[in-house]
Amino acid sequence: MQWRRLTMRLLVIDGNSIANRAFYGIKLLTTKDGRYTNAIFGFLNIMNSLLRECEPDEVAVAFDLKHPTFRHEMYDGYKGTRHAMPDELAQQMPILKELLTDLGYRQVSAKGWEADDILGTLAAACEARRDDCFLATGDRDSLQLVSETTTVLLATSAMGRSKTETMDLDAIHEKYGIEPKQLIEVKSLMGDTSDNIPGVKGIGEKTAMTLVKNFGTLDSVYDHLDSPIIKPRQRENLLACREDAYLSHTLGTIRTDAPIDTAEGAYKVTEGNKPAAVRLMQELEIQTLITRFGLDGIVPELDPDTLPEVDAAIASLPAEPSGHYLVAARPAVLGKKSAVVQPEAWYAVQDTTVYPLSEEELVSLLDDPKVTLDVFDSAPLYARAMAAGSWGSSIVWDGKLAAYLLDASASHYLLTTLATSYHARSAFSCEEYPDAGFLADLFAKMKAEITENGEDDLYNNIEFPLAQVLADMTRTGILVDREGIEAFGVQLRQELDQVLTRIEMEAGTSDFNPNSPKQLGTLLFDTMGLPHGKKTKNGWSTDAETLEKLRDIPLVEDILQYRACQKLNSTYVEGLLKVIGEDGRIHTRFNQTEARTGRLSSDNPNLQNIPIRTEMGSKLRAYFVAKPGCVLVDADYSQIELRILAHVTGDAHMQEAFLSGADIHRSTAAKIYNIRPEDVTPRLRSSAKAINFGIMYGKGAYSLSKDIGVSVKEAEAFLQTYLATFPNIDGYMEKTIADARQCGYVSTLFGRRRALPELNSNNHNIRASGERMARNTPIQGTAADVIKLAMVRVWRRLRNEKMESRLILTVHDELIVEAPEAEAEKAAQILREEMEGCVHYAVPLSTDVHTGKNWLEAH
Repeated sequence: MQWRRLTMRLLVIDGNSIANRAFYGIKLLTTKDGRYTNAIFGFLNIMNSLLRECEPDEVAVAFDLKHPTFRHEMYDGYKGTRHAMPDELAQQMPILKELLTDLGYRQVSAKGWEADDILGTLAAACEARRDDCFLATGDRDSLQLVSETTTVLLATSAMGRSKTETMDLDAIHEKYGIEPKQLIEVKSLMGDTSDNIPGVKGIGEKTAMTLVKNFGTLDSVYDHLDSPIIKPRQRENLLACREDAYLSHTLGTIRTDAPIDTAEGAYKVTEGNKPAAVRLMQELEIQTLITRFGLDGIVPELDPDTLPEVDAAIASLPAEPSGHYLVAARPAVLGKKSAVVQPEAWYAVQDTTVYPLSEEELVSLLDDPKVTLDVFDSAPLYARAMAAGSWGSSIVWDGKLAAYLLDASASHYLLTTLATSYHARSAFSCEEYPDAGFLADLFAKMKAEITENGEDDLYNNIEFPLAQVLADMTRTGILVDREGIEAFGVQLRQELDQVLTRIEMEAGTSDFNPNSPKQLGTLLFDTMGLPHGKKTKNGWSTDAETLEKLRDIPLVEDILQYRACQKLNSTYVEGLLKVIGEDGRIHTRFNQTEARTGRLSSDNPNLQNIPIRTEMGSKLRAYFVAKPGCVLVDADYSQIELRILAHVTGDAHMQEAFLSGADIHRSTAAKIYNIRPEDVTPRLRSSAKAINFGIMYGKGAYSLSKDIGVSVKEAEAFLQTYLATFPNIDGYMEKTIADARQCGYVSTLFGRRRALPELNSNNHNIRASGERMARNTPIQGTAADVIKLAMVRVWRRLRNEKMESRLILTVHDELIVEAPEAEAEKAAQILREEMEGCVHYAVPLSTDVHTGKNWLEAH
């Protein structure tokens, strides 16, 4: 028997407040067609967390209306300092409300009243019934409503993460030392700049809190103006601002009598329109929320214009298939604890017939010379084909790669979502494979858009062939020295023990935990009195940037060394040992559809982050080895991004320096300071290097000052001198930003687009972020395209020349080939020729090629 809870739980969400928190706490997100979604995504994430935390019986979402409230009529200046809602947020509000309705959550507003008053009225109604009420808001004004039955959940959202702080009676008493309703008295004295509530001149929060703790209420404060607790100047201000104080008291008091429905059961969650909610989430490209709200398995509402008129025929694949097929997978459906409710199922489509494929049929189809395949997600298909000893040569096009090329900002690429986004018309209906009918129209529309964008060459010559290359590299893997890694781990742990012993001696206690930021902050900044940075709610900041400034202190130097050794051991030594295959090789998975700039990434493990800046870290490369009888041939582009910058800007000095083989950073410093290259000091060269790279990343004087260790004023002067010395670079950057602001995107030299809606934001920080991306993407993205093209050319040439050498790894601007010793020289030649010859720019590309038995030797 299931017992009914003795009290009903109502969750009331302050809609505008939570939407604001979400909007400013999460980076600007847009759909493929430019619709903003970060507030919607953040709001629903916070809401989902609240639902799990509170397990409410009823849910109400309160929204402000645009109409003036009774407080505006009472005081013309009320909220007069507030800025208008940003357009990027305003556009999301009606969509958010539509989604809430479809999900079955009732919204409540009242003309002339604020959402705060709705929260207060519903809380009072629950209190009268002795029911529990949870108020979710980012506004601390609501803390006055806390009672035995009312709890405020203060919501925040930052870096894409949401959390709430529970404020009940105990929390209010502990934090403020007064009763919740006395917070009204505090506000009437100190005012509120955010709401433009005047308060009493000269009285801040500390004084207001003292007065309330001593006298209890505003009335009592005025009854005791002669008390010695009140200073003469405070007394004068209280007398002069009496009217403002009482006005502030009225303005700051949340009302509990708003004309809204307060009956029990009024805010029960309804069935809503779940198919419409799923469809809208897909359109907004926030499909992760479909799972979080328990909507997996719900078929989205279909656009009437795309509804099919015929049913599919489901048949067995012919014994001898021929012609063109579309191939995709029905995704696996997971249940509780990730249990597979419905397994992944691949199928092929030809005309209006769907052919479910067994694993054997799928593999056979991938290399059948009588068929061609347009597929969605070629990576797992190439892996299957190569595992069977073939190459997947029947695959001629990949819809997932096309989707990435057309919108690199998407977090996922799912057929259902793409079909909705492209308004793809279904050729037939098929309940068992619901996406099958959309494939033909969806693929046709994506192909047309790639052509319209001028990205056919980019797709056909780089992205599509690269998928096969990456699959082969993953399958081949790179051999590692397990015993060497284990021995290195022993060495690291010994080093950790020694460093820890020194730390304990320097700290004067064996109880000190170097992994505790709180203990470390207390020791460094309270006990030792060292210069500190910012203070967080958990104590002094002890991040790497803060500690680097104190590296000259022996204890701090040891803490940094301890952290570095610990990370090497846990992340790399222990991490690498976990992923070594039975063949002794590591088979990292390359991700082709993740980075917005077009760069590749890898995982399981992430070899892009193998440390090289420290001696201890670089030793790790020694344990990536060639198999017996082979060597590793490593080719690394030399300053590829600066060479591309010299090409696109047409800067004569940079081009001349590269063409003459001069040290580009020394040459830059000489030009800026008008001195001979041989007179450039290491410090000046280092500063020139920092700005050469920093200018591409949109770094300003503040960031540059930290990079080169000078004041912001000195960095600004250095920056201005650089821009005056190289006007072509500054002109190119400004033109790139202006063009992107007008057309909405930037492009690489290969035509790869990156949408930048941030450039037209009304928010300065968001706009500045867009400008940095506009500066950086064409250069970094072009470099990524060049490296990808070089990979395709190197891989094909090794195969075409029937060599045993294999391309096995790429890290940033570096390609690594495992070659038999007899082929090493030829492999090095191919790497240099293909990497340097894949493009022809005003400044030729240059590579450094080395050979060794392991990665450290070859690098």
